[in-house]
Amino acid sequence: MRIGDAAAAAGMTPRALRYYEQQGLVTARRTPSGHRVYDAEDIRRLRAVRELRDAGLTVGDVRAVAPLLRTMPAGGVPDLLPQDPESGRCSAAEAVARRRLADLDARIERLSHLRARLAARLGEPGAGAPDVAERAGPATEARAGADSGPVFRLVAAPSPGTPPSEREATLPEAGAPQNVRPGPAELRA
Repeated sequence: MRIGDAAAAAGMTPRALRYYEQQGLVTARRTPSGHRVYDAEDIRRLRAVRELRDAGLTVGDVRAVAPLLRTMPAGGVPDLLPQDPESGRCSAAEAVARRRLADLDARIERLSHLRARLAARLGEPGAGAPDVAERAGPATEARAGADSGPVFRLVAAPSPGTPPSEREATLPEAGAPQNVRPGPAELRA
């Protein structure tokens, strides 16, 4: 079958199918005129890729277990930890999945801290900024990235037309970052 039909059968777009082919997760055969052709085995493999991606694995994770895609049953991706220890679970697939799970847990924790900090700055009831000592440790700090930079002090803008002499001066606390955007009046002055 051609790429459009194969993509529809696998539950994805032709663009996604081409991407997975580029990543080495499936190999299309070509007709004499150069069109891609896929068979039932390719569709089964693509469904397994989609299911693994839907489970939270990255394309790199799926590529790491790509040799196992041939051996997966037609009914879909089996559990990575079967109930029967004698069934011969795949330790490579389990290791990849556990690594991805740990990464997701770390990202969720980091995002929860960022959310709590922002909610505290907005004054949401019951939202306290997480204590730095509660963080997960050096790995979290090293992965913090650009979105965990200085905390901005949020100041309510004066209503339009308020003369500068009547505006309330709001000074940041000692040592606090002074990243407050000027209001419209300051920009016009």
